[in-house]
Amino acid sequence: MPELPEVETVARGLREVLPGRRIMSVRLGKTDFIDDPALLERDLPGSTITRIRRLGKFLLLDLEPRGTPPEEGSLLIHLGMTGKITVSPPEAPVALHTHVFLRLDDGRELRYNDVRRFGRMALLANGAHESVLGDLGLEPLEATEEEFRARIQSRSAHIKALLLDQRVLRGIGNIYADESLWRAKIHPKKLGAKLTDDELRRLRRAVQSILREAIRLRGSSISDYVDLDGGRGRFQQRHRVYQREGKKCFRCGALIRRIIVAGRSSHFCPHCQTAPRGRAGKSAAHVKRRLRGSGPYRNKSKSRRAK
Repeated sequence: MPELPEVETVARGLREVLPGRRIMSVRLGKTDFIDDPALLERDLPGSTITRIRRLGKFLLLDLEPRGTPPEEGSLLIHLGMTGKITVSPPEAPVALHTHVFLRLDDGRELRYNDVRRFGRMALLANGAHESVLGDLGLEPLEATEEEFRARIQSRSAHIKALLLDQRVLRGIGNIYADESLWRAKIHPKKLGAKLTDDELRRLRRAVQSILREAIRLRGSSISDYVDLDGGRGRFQQRHRVYQREGKKCFRCGALIRRIIVAGRSSHFCPHCQTAPRGRAGKSAAHVKRRLRGSGPYRNKSKSRRAK
């Protein structure tokens, strides 16, 4: 699923071509991912696109409607897993699974393509995105050290789960959570409330530097993601742990492992990102019992012979 760097890359591409353009007509294909298709067909024609914003993983195309006085609103777009946006001349071939066509006043078309249709599109009244999207967390690129610490240290969940929680930090997903934790040398199952101030400083720096680097390289193209021009991102060439299970850590040479945290695969280096003490201690105790032949691992046949 596209995360903050991928959505920001698309937003920057749209900012170059859409502001000031008027939507002349709307044509829809399949609409099961659109909140109210009839509303789009009725209210979008005649609207002018004034601004492109990104809120976490969501795009907002701010609109000035044709009415007098204008009642401003926004077209909300979530790319889901396979969503793609292009701005194309009308004669350009139409890709399979293209479901939304917005004809612009310069003759081009904004097209939305989505193979699996896990995305979302909705026309919102001005300010309604807050009630629709819920309580979105901090923008990670803008979070101060104090804000970042307060959001994390006040929660007892695993740090990987907190990074994925859009109510804590908006826009981060599995890729950039794994990469940030590896760079900061923090185990994904360490509790947010247990992180030291130094660990939180390292993690904030890691999150922000990785996100900025990924934006510069136009995101990570793992499977379906491409930018507005159809180009693939390049940050996947810089991944250090994500989807590298069984491969050597770039930092220490240990083999990358995969565990499940918050229902998601989490990749980490067991040497660089040491497990929380409680988990490590329990594991060591089990190994010692096996070596001694005591507890649940004792040799039962040997015990019977002794009798």
